[in-house]
Amino acid sequence: MAAEFDPTDFEDSDFQSRPGVGHAVGTGGAGQRAPTRDEVDTRVVEAQQKLTELKRTQEELERQRAALEEVRRRQMEFQTGRQEMVHHLTRGLGLLEEAEFNARREAEQMAKTILDFRSALSKIESVQEESWTKDSFNVELTRAITAVENARMEWNRARLKYPVLSGAAAVESAQDENSARLGDLEQLNFLALCRLGLAFNWPVAVVLFIALSVFLVLRLVH
Repeated sequence: MAAEFDPTDFEDSDFQSRPGVGHAVGTGGAGQRAPTRDEVDTRVVEAQQKLTELKRTQEELERQRAALEEVRRRQMEFQTGRQEMVHHLTRGLGLLEEAEFNARREAEQMAKTILDFRSALSKIESVQEESWTKDSFNVELTRAITAVENARMEWNRARLKYPVLSGAAAVESAQDENSARLGDLEQLNFLALCRLGLAFNWPVAVVLFIALSVFLVLRLVH
C-alpha cells in the first residue's frame, strides 16, 4: 500500500526562513511603492531645516569656543602678570627696605654730625679773648687751641664720610654735564662738526685769510 502524500516534504526550510521570501511568495513578488514628489519635497525641506539647525548649533559652539579661548587667554595673562609682579615687588621691597635702612642710618649719623658741628662751633664761638687775664692766659689759650683742634678733627672726619662737604657733588655734576656734551658731539656727523669748528674758529680763519692776501699782494708788487 503506498504511503500517504505529505506536501511539506517538498518545502525548503532554509529558503522559507530568509527575510521577505515568504512575503514575496505570498504577495506574488510585489515591490515597495516609489516616493511621490510631495514626499521628496518634504524630505528636502526637512533636511534643509536640519542643516540650518546644525549650522546654527555650530555657530553657537564657535562663539562659545571663542569666549572660552578669550577666558583662557585672560587667565594666562593674569597668572603670568601675577608671577611677574610678585617677583618685581618682592625684589623691590627688599631693595627699598635695605635702602631705607641705610638712609635712616645715614640720616641718624648725619644728625649726630650736625650736633657735633654745632657743639664744636659753640665752643669756638664761646672763646672770648678779651676776657683773658694775664694769669689765665696760658690756660685759656690751651683750651681755645684744644677746641679748635677738636673741631678740625670733627670736620675732617665728616669730610671723609660726606663728600658734599668737600664739593665733590659739584665736581661730579660738572663731570656729568661735560660727559653729556661730549656725547652730543659724538652724535653729530662730519659736516656738522666742520660747521661747528668753523663757528668757533672763524676769527682765526679770517686773520689767516687776510695775512695770506697781504702776502700775495706783496709778492706781486715785488
